[in-house]
Amino acid sequence: MAISMLEYSKIILENVSFDAQLFRKELLKAVKSLVDGEREELLIWCVSRYQYP
Repeated sequence: MAISMLEYSKIILENVSFDAQLFRKELLKAVKSLVDGEREELLIWCVSRYQYP
């Protein structure tokens, strides 16, 4: 089963959430690689889960 870029980005962000600087770097990379709808969904997920950005 293939994993979507959005789900992959969430996994990466969960794994680097211990370091704010690394989290920000990975979030910016993810935002660049996603389409508009996915980008919005990821940002909503980040805010609800980590109170970020």
